Amino acid sequence: MEKDSLGPREVPESAYWGIQTLRARENFPVSGLRSSRHLIRAYAYLKLACCRANVELGGLDADRGRAIAQAGEEMAAGRFDGEFVIDVFQAGAGTSFHMNVNEVLANRALEIRGKARGDYQDLSPNDHVNRGQSTNDTYPSAAQVGSLLAFRELRPSLTTLIASLRKKGEEFAHEPKSGRTHLKDAMPVTLGSEFRAYASALEHVLESLPAVERALAEIPLGGSAVGSGVNSVPGFRARSVAEYARLTGLPLAVSRDPFETMQSRWPLGAAAGWLRTLALELVRIANDLRLLSSGPATGFDEIRLPEIQPGSSIMPAKVNPSAAECLNMVAFHVIGADAATAQAVAAGQLEINVMMPLAAYEVMFAAEILTNYLPVFARTCVDGITANRPRLEKFLMESAALATVLTPKLGYLKVAEVLHEAERSGRPVKELLVAQGLLTKEEVESLLGQAALLKLTAPVP
Repeated sequence: MEKDSLGPREVPESAYWGIQTLRARENFPVSGLRSSRHLIRAYAYLKLACCRANVELGGLDADRGRAIAQAGEEMAAGRFDGEFVIDVFQAGAGTSFHMNVNEVLANRALEIRGKARGDYQDLSPNDHVNRGQSTNDTYPSAAQVGSLLAFRELRPSLTTLIASLRKKGEEFAHEPKSGRTHLKDAMPVTLGSEFRAYASALEHVLESLPAVERALAEIPLGGSAVGSGVNSVPGFRARSVAEYARLTGLPLAVSRDPFETMQSRWPLGAAAGWLRTLALELVRIANDLRLLSSGPATGFDEIRLPEIQPGSSIMPAKVNPSAAECLNMVAFHVIGADAATAQAVAAGQLEINVMMPLAAYEVMFAAEILTNYLPVFARTCVDGITANRPRLEKFLMESAALATVLTPKLGYLKVAEVLHEAERSGRPVKELLVAQGLLTKEEVESLLGQAALLKLTAPVP
């Protein structure tokens, strides 16, 4: 039996969570979705930092502090991941999840002290584990630190994909092909330049991440209920943030204005916006790969993607661009997560934002699915892409845009006449140029041969 301000309730004997977690489970059976493991780790380190700061500054006795600290270390190691049973959609501000944390730590600390779980007269979730803290400062702090932890894992996954695209750019550096603008024939490029550009775009997105990380690193911990630090011991804000930084290995900072960092969740909005920017580039790249590999008989078929699974339950031998399709779906969800986060960030009112649980979940979940899939996409799709050289050469030689290089020698109108004749007769442009006595074979080769095309497709110095 446990008792809170609303009265007594029975709590499962095997649970480390307590009565307030029980009420939240009953009140919010919404989705079955649970908070990110990054949020659990971030909260574990936060509670451990606060415990140590309180003991050091005299806000908590050493005996209780040792038990709470041991529980916090075990929570950080993942021992209690299954004890966090609150739905993502819950009471505003994250109070339900926060009390889930406080109760797990309190009951484990009681166990360490040789007491019964639920004996909150000896060690309380509110009075001891939560000493000098509030949901209002701890939840946004843990949400931002959890996002930083998620980005720390995402970075190498994105780097892996960039490296795969860069490698294909080098492999295809000498594969000239028809460029396309407005999906119409344009001046030639190389297949390698297209893949290098994909890598470069993602590199630029990654280079913009540190600004977002700096915003996330400024946290409201120590502000307590509204930013004033009520009920906390002198020096608690600075000491707890410093210890939190040490435990996480992150450059966390005390907020410049504690009231601003209580009110505004713009750093989570910036994090979701960065993820959205990344997702938009991934959608574009995935769609290009699907288009370039379309066919084979009725599409571009300029590249071949690895065949990783059968593509149809009815059409034999059909193979689809499954990996690129999956990347699209992941990216679409990330874009949607940004929209949900934006609404949550805008919904802050006066001293706090009660929609924090949604924003925190969307940012961390979006980062996690990208972390999980980007290296898989690199391995199952990008690394195995091959160039279909005959198709590249065919389209390049048939492209009317290629004749643009002839205009300085023959003039715009004469080149247009040759192109119209090639379209009417079906004869290759290179053949007509020689047949009409406009150019010799050697001149045609010097303008439209492999070496000339590679020189033509080189980037502007």
